[in-house]
Amino acid sequence: MAEPMGALDLASPRTRPGRVIPHPAAGMSDDILDYLPALRAFARGLCRGGQDPDDLVQETLLRAIEYADSYRPGTNLRAWLFTIMRSRFYNNCRRAGRETTGQIDCVSALPASQPSQEWHLRHKEMLLALDRLPPHYREALVLISVLGESYVNAAVILDCDIGTIKSRVSRARRILRTMLNPEF
Repeated sequence: MAEPMGALDLASPRTRPGRVIPHPAAGMSDDILDYLPALRAFARGLCRGGQDPDDLVQETLLRAIEYADSYRPGTNLRAWLFTIMRSRFYNNCRRAGRETTGQIDCVSALPASQPSQEWHLRHKEMLLALDRLPPHYREALVLISVLGESYVNAAVILDCDIGTIKSRVSRARRILRTMLNPEF
């Protein structure tokens, strides 16, 4: 029985869309996708747990696309791809040998920013301790230490003598120090 016109055998590699028909003389295909399993196996054999074999396959395919104009159709595509992969692998090994990691003066080991969690907690503790101060000590300390007022201006604002402001600030600092560091 004859096949209806337009019917395609989708299982055949020659009829799938986007596939390149193999060269009958060479017995090989110019379709890179046919060689992916072999490339992965070769990459696993080269890497042996050192590098990621999938990265090596990806680098190989990118390099093959980049230099596709240097491939001559009808030649051994598999050998060409394996040569690219082997070159990429050994170049990566040489590069890794030059870029020694883990040295003391290596900048990558230093944190880019200092951790702020501890200072955030210390700030919260300071605010809680400041809230527990008696109001006249807290007002004097905030005016002088936080707002940067002079002792003269603070005395005018709080309507008291300069000596009183100085003693309140001194006592407030000592009380805060005791609250925040009880062992001192």
